Amino acid sequence: MRKFINTAIAACLIFFAGAQSGKNINLISTDEVRRIETVLSSDAMEGRKPFTASIDRAAVFIADEFRKAGLQPLTGSKTFIQPFSMVRTKFMSATATFDAAPIDQKNIMIFTSQPDLNINERSGYTFADITKGATFNQEVSKYVYSGKNYIVLVDSSFAANFPRLARMKSQAFKADNSVVFILGSLKPQQFYISAKHEITEQKLANVVGVIPGKTKPGEYVIFSGHYDHLGIGKPVNGDSIYNGANDDAAGTTAVIMLANYYKKLNNNNRTLVFVAFTAEEMGGFGSQYFSRQFDPAKVIAMFNLEMIGTESKWGKNSAYITGYEKTDMGKILQSNLEGTLFQFYPDPYTQQNLFYRSDNATLARLGVPAHTISTSKMDSEPNYHKVSDEISTLDMDNMAEIIKAIAISAQSIISGKDTPSRVDTSQLR
Repeated sequence: MRKFINTAIAACLIFFAGAQSGKNINLISTDEVRRIETVLSSDAMEGRKPFTASIDRAAVFIADEFRKAGLQPLTGSKTFIQPFSMVRTKFMSATATFDAAPIDQKNIMIFTSQPDLNINERSGYTFADITKGATFNQEVSKYVYSGKNYIVLVDSSFAANFPRLARMKSQAFKADNSVVFILGSLKPQQFYISAKHEITEQKLANVVGVIPGKTKPGEYVIFSGHYDHLGIGKPVNGDSIYNGANDDAAGTTAVIMLANYYKKLNNNNRTLVFVAFTAEEMGGFGSQYFSRQFDPAKVIAMFNLEMIGTESKWGKNSAYITGYEKTDMGKILQSNLEGTLFQFYPDPYTQQNLFYRSDNATLARLGVPAHTISTSKMDSEPNYHKVSDEISTLDMDNMAEIIKAIAISAQSIISGKDTPSRVDTSQLR
């Protein structure tokens, strides 16, 4: 009897927390979770693979949900669709001379969207250096995404890292600038660089909706999930569609549900941004493009929702937060859930480096308290990246409770009362 009474009290506390957050938390219903999840993970969506008509259908559905919720497009856009292009570059040839001395082709890497590139000292390129002891990938990204033309001299201490640029440049964002990396540190007075690539442009799109903040509109809180998956593959027991119900139609469903909920509350002081990312399964290109549209100093927090459709290792009413120890955001969320049954735990799968493997990573590397919330048992999830990842394997009731917990726990950040600490970027790998 005592156990029953305690459970009843806890249930009342959950309802009370929901009421205190603005309006009845039961605006987030199991039926509505099931409706959205059913559409996104249906066979008709054919696994939502990037560069297919099926992912375009999914984007239209998400955009329509944002429209019906009453969200606004991102500033400067007339639509919820955030298009961008990738270029797949196939290297053909490259030559370079510095002060008439030839550079070995293996010491030349060029990021460009131009099939034919021919430059010399009169072409207006700026010289820069990646010096010994620098964070290599961070420095590379800084120049590649600068929007300016550079010739970057790379210290020989990065000789082992240099070949990795070939993989990075094989598929990159379409850009007007070109960046040439040369392994070596001697700046020439005269030079000539020529390169040929076979360029294939590929179009992608995120889906983004906004609820402007009332008193702190220049401070952003982001809720995200990726809506792409693996598409259609070889049949397994007659099934060839990788529906991605948990990965990550579940997270995208949560983003839509939260957008509806917060719009109905209509009391957010900070601006809320809701985004469904594309191309997470290909390398996080959607989140990378999206993140570069923001000043990271103005992003207060990011809630990235990934695979929340199954019970966590602790059972119902629980989830874990990747990179829990890197900021105090997890503690803030849990304090807002005091008196409820729900518990946020630190990531138990730290050996898998999940904090830097999902769509939160780009902003986290820039210091933003950007964390992924998940319940997926990464050491034993039976349907992960399989055709069996279908809606029938998900717990809709528990999923709705997780979304409610996120809605309640985020309230003090959304209101401007709490500001999570930043990620210490000096500790990045």
